[in-house]
Amino acid sequence: MRSFEPDEAELLSRLGVRVFSSDEIDQRGLGAVMSDAHAIATRGTAGFGISIDLDVIDPAEAPGVGSPVPWGLECGTLATALAEMSSDTRLIAAEIAEYNPRIDNEGQTARVAAELATALLGASETREERSGTAQLEWQYGARNYDPLPVTLVRGKGVYVWDEQDRRFLDMMSAYSAVSHGHCHPRLTQVLAQQASTLSVTSRAYRNDRLPRLFERLCEITGQEAVLPANTGLEAVEVAIKAARKWGAKVKGVPQDEVEIIACEGNFHGRSIAILAMSSESQYRDGFGPFPPGFVRIPFADAQALERAITPRTVAFLVEPIQGEGGIIVPPSGYLARCAEICRRHDVLFICDEVQTGLGRTGRMLACEHEQVKPDGLILGKALGGGLLPVSAFLARRDVMDVFRPGDHGSTFAGSALAAAVALAALDVLLEERLPERATELGDHFIRQLRAIPSPLVREVRGKGLLIGVEFKPEAVSARTVCEKLLERGVLTKDTHHTVVRFAPPLIVTRAQIDEALVIIGEVLLELGGALRSAA
Repeated sequence: MRSFEPDEAELLSRLGVRVFSSDEIDQRGLGAVMSDAHAIATRGTAGFGISIDLDVIDPAEAPGVGSPVPWGLECGTLATALAEMSSDTRLIAAEIAEYNPRIDNEGQTARVAAELATALLGASETREERSGTAQLEWQYGARNYDPLPVTLVRGKGVYVWDEQDRRFLDMMSAYSAVSHGHCHPRLTQVLAQQASTLSVTSRAYRNDRLPRLFERLCEITGQEAVLPANTGLEAVEVAIKAARKWGAKVKGVPQDEVEIIACEGNFHGRSIAILAMSSESQYRDGFGPFPPGFVRIPFADAQALERAITPRTVAFLVEPIQGEGGIIVPPSGYLARCAEICRRHDVLFICDEVQTGLGRTGRMLACEHEQVKPDGLILGKALGGGLLPVSAFLARRDVMDVFRPGDHGSTFAGSALAAAVALAALDVLLEERLPERATELGDHFIRQLRAIPSPLVREVRGKGLLIGVEFKPEAVSARTVCEKLLERGVLTKDTHHTVVRFAPPLIVTRAQIDEALVIIGEVLLELGGALRSAA
């Protein structure tokens, strides 16, 4: 529910009707809200009905309604939720209201109504067959993701294919994890060879691959020591532990008083400790209490960092570019200024380059754009070559030496298999000059995106092949843009409802980028036309 008349509100309150607001839907997801509504509607009754006002749909998708209001639900998301209801035999009635055919000149809203009716009647699946693997995922999996309606079965290079053998151009590359492209032949060969030789032994013993990886990572980054991990989140946790112990044992801050500074809008993961740094309400909702010792400041504001540092501050943790925050690029000189402030105050300057690192922004590390060498560095995603979860925390020797045997461990981190694949992934990045490609192709991509005339777009920003297109929320939702791109064979994902990211594998060609640009232009033209019709 977005709004209703005062007398309606009074009546609903008097009757004790549970109202789910649009803010709650944004925070929890439509699937979770619909599940709660279903539970309420079926409690102690023999049957229930569903009534849908079409003006709840974003007018970019459904312009032909009685009262078009920007920033509505996406049709595909609602259809998916309704399809789940259709299997309940207690559903005895349904209606679709607020359709105005006089302003639905191209029949777009009629098609939306037909899709919702199809979902309600359970006559067929909507945008994705909810049978087979998709149904199994819905039935048995936790619902902590709301994926786009496609089931992928294979990939090669910059392309992936679904169950119907439809080909899609991957413009997200698994949040930069697939920077080398899907199933890079050299990496899959190393994976198979190492897996048939020696895979996992735990760190109770040495293997012959991990020391080579340590050496290679230090050569490439200029750091002095490495602690391996699996996921980016784990490497961030290691960085937090290192900073806290360094602060207590080396800097001399009382152990229970150490503080780490992070930025508003950050995304370092979703563990309990990391959530203590997060400013995203949904990530935190219901998961407290959170550990103390974290301070947040505005991103891209070096003066805010200077003001926030106290004698208890031991580290500043920052993403060179905020990825999940919306591809937010700070002003030139920001990282260098922050590094200087940290040096002056004896505070560790730690860069989280899980998404930005390893060539994504046009340099091996994003902090290299400002010739900054951090005291601590977090890598992940692309380090596994798109095949395995591999991450690492790298730092100065005096920072890493706070760890003693038993302080930290992981059964799978540093395995021979992970190290062999990571070594090959680094070699491919350098030998195929992927950072240089990201610079050249990223400049072209950003320039051409900015050249697309669209009333929907607020800003195009990015560096290298990490690009975000921010849309005006009153005009269209980013999810709608992603679904329209999906229909035309381009895969990407939105963040914060307003930004669509474009971060293809670094092996992408100029011709493939141009192919995507044509489709992006067509989608924006269609959605822009729908907006004008609604107006």
